[in-house]
Amino acid sequence: MEIMEMNKKAIAVLEEWDPFQVGNNAYKLEIVDVVAALHRFDHPVDLAKSIREIYAHSFELWIPIEKCIQISYKLLAIKYEAKCIV
Repeated sequence: MEIMEMNKKAIAVLEEWDPFQVGNNAYKLEIVDVVAALHRFDHPVDLAKSIREIYAHSFELWIPIEKCIQISYKLLAIKYEAKCIV
């Protein structure tokens, strides 16, 4: 899987994730930032903390870290599949 395909899959996962129940289309900017963070981090907790900060910056609300860790595992699975690490 190439990076572009990995990004598309990650975007699809993030578009389905609606942590604040405001509708899927409310997170376009955050999704871009999270995909960029996915390229920087390889550990689920590090990625989860980054996700939490990204969404908190935009919405001024905290997402429970457990929810961020769940989504980070999904995203890292896509990343590892793309890099053929699995």
